[in-house]
Amino acid sequence: MLAKSPIDVMLTATDLAAAKRFYGDMIGLEVLIETEELVTFRCGGDSRLVLTRSTVRTDEQQTKASWRVADVADEITDLRARGDKVAEYDEPGLRTIDGVADVGFALVAWFVDPGGNTIGLLQFKDQGLA
Repeated sequence: MLAKSPIDVMLTATDLAAAKRFYGDMIGLEVLIETEELVTFRCGGDSRLVLTRSTVRTDEQQTKASWRVADVADEITDLRARGDKVAEYDEPGLRTIDGVADVGFALVAWFVDPGGNTIGLLQFKDQGLA
């Protein structure tokens, strides 16, 4: 049953107004629901991104969500044009070149939202996985 149901990604934000501006203006998502405690955005297909108010900013660097994209380089060019900072990594096992890392099965880029959430952009090399 759940395998056929949509799922929403839920992230936290200490400043919902800043998060709303970031995802609405910077990323270009449409607001579906807004209350004092959450903002829900429409994403591709029937997916949604929900930001809930939190009193604590996340410090975890792990990827919290990823968009599947057709061309990661085009997406980061667009993000940079809107003023977003794409993350750069140069660590053992993870190195980006102009914001993009080749992780074997995919090309990946990341950015960090105002709540400290690391968000990925994922371009599968095998289009059958996309």
